[in-house]
Amino acid sequence: MRSILLFFAVIFLFSCAEPAANLPEMDLMSKGLPIKIKAPEDVVVEVSDYGLMKDVTVKNDKNFYLQIFSSDAMSTDLHAIKDEKLNEVKSKESFSKIIEEDESGFIYEKMRSDSTMNYDFRQVRFQGDKQYIFQTGLVGKFSEDEVRMMYQAVK
Repeated sequence: MRSILLFFAVIFLFSCAEPAANLPEMDLMSKGLPIKIKAPEDVVVEVSDYGLMKDVTVKNDKNFYLQIFSSDAMSTDLHAIKDEKLNEVKSKESFSKIIEEDESGFIYEKMRSDSTMNYDFRQVRFQGDKQYIFQTGLVGKFSEDEVRMMYQAVK
């Protein structure tokens, strides 16, 4: 009887884990970013280098679509940069509400032009003299669960 209870307890614990915890780690150093994220194995990584900024997309066909903007850090004040990003999204007409917020980022809800809800996030990270802003890809419709998984994948 104990072994059956233990079995169900283990199954319950694994089912409560963050979905991103099950994703393999991906090192983006070969793409010019000295950072690691978690991502499905079937993602495609594309890099656009605009000189002062790099735009890196990490995506697959199953609603995993990250966009990472890398640039020189103008400030290392994490709270100030996060608050700036928060104010940017709140100022948009499509903004609905903040779903979750922590010291380096947030998940939010927005209304699409077709009157359906969509979700997005911003996550700020500094490494050395570089600033990284993570968000969902610019094109697509993402559920709250999909965005939560991508948010956890870059933390």
